[in-house]
Amino acid sequence: MRASQKRLLRLAAASDAEARLDGELWRTRCLHCRAHLELRADGEPVGATSLEHVVPQAWFGRREAAALLARVGGDPDDPRNLALACTGCNQAKGTTHDARGPGDARAAEVVTQLLERRLARWREPDAPIARAPATYTSRDSTGFAP
Repeated sequence: MRASQKRLLRLAAASDAEARLDGELWRTRCLHCRAHLELRADGEPVGATSLEHVVPQAWFGRREAAALLARVGGDPDDPRNLALACTGCNQAKGTTHDARGPGDARAAEVVTQLLERRLARWREPDAPIARAPATYTSRDSTGFAP
């Protein structure tokens, strides 16, 4: 897995108020179905953990999605737009709601509800997320080097 993908996964965990760092593992729940998920402290997903772009990347730049995009800073990789989801839920959303586009009323409703859920779980990360993987010898409460 690419370092940039791991960084986004760590950012999603560090900004999720339900995520807890337990030793070397982040533990949280899927944004969709609430299944238990785990992510290694270095950003490597465990099991069915995947990165969810709540407002789909394909919707950025689309006029119909402007209100949603404004809530996530207009950047697909803004931490408010990132969440952890199980692979099954993430793939199902990608082939249904994401693919229908922001002009589809049901797709827009589902994405709006997911964004509300994500924003309700928001917390400011305690430490900046490193751009490249590193070996950490000292960790703070978030699992990142001070």
